Amino acid sequence: MSLIRLALLEGDSEVRELLHGYLCQQPEFECVVVAPSMEQLLAELPTLLHPPHVLLLDSNPPGVEGLPLLRQQLPHTAIVLQTVFDDADRIYQALCQGASGYLLKNTPLAELKAAVRDVVQGGAPMSRAVARKVLAHFGAQPDGLSAHERAVVQAIVEGLSEAQVVARLGIAPEAVRASSRLIYGKLAASTLPAGQKAAKP
Repeated sequence: MSLIRLALLEGDSEVRELLHGYLCQQPEFECVVVAPSMEQLLAELPTLLHPPHVLLLDSNPPGVEGLPLLRQQLPHTAIVLQTVFDDADRIYQALCQGASGYLLKNTPLAELKAAVRDVVQGGAPMSRAVARKVLAHFGAQPDGLSAHERAVVQAIVEGLSEAQVVARLGIAPEAVRASSRLIYGKLAASTLPAGQKAAKP
C-alpha cells in the first residue's frame, strides 16, 4: 500500500512533539498536517494535494464538538479521537458524531501506530481500558453482544494482539476489525434515546 497520509491535531505542545517525533518518522506514514488548533488545521487542509487517510484528534477543544465540522471537511478521512476519558457515554458521543476510533492518551506509541494502520484497513481501534468499559456496559445486557463479539472484547481486555486474537478464535484479521466496528455501533445504539438512530462509525 502507498504511504498512509496522517494528520495530527493536538493542543498540548509536549504531546504534539511526542506524536510528531514518533509517528512522523515511521516509514509507512506521511504527516501532511501537524496542527495545534482546529483553525490551523482547517486553514491547511485546502493546501493539501490529497486529504489525510487518518486524523488523530485531541479530545480537548474541538474534541467531540468539532467532529461534525471535520466530517464535512474530511468525509473520507478516518478520525480517531484521543482522550483521557474512557466512559461509555463519551465513546457513544464520539461515535455518533462520526469518530472512526477512540483511544486513550496513555496508549503506548507502538499501539497507537498499530491503531492508525488498523483503522486504514477498516478496523475500529479499541484500547484495553475502553474494552473493559464495553464489557461493563453490556454486562447487564446478556443479549447486547454476541458470544463472538464478547470473546473479541475479552481478548482485547487481556491485551492480546490482533494476531493472537485471530489464533485464539480461529477467525480472519478482517473479522476482528469488523467485530470492533459492530461493537462500537451497538454501544452507540444502546445509549441513544428511543427512536433515534446512531451514525455509522
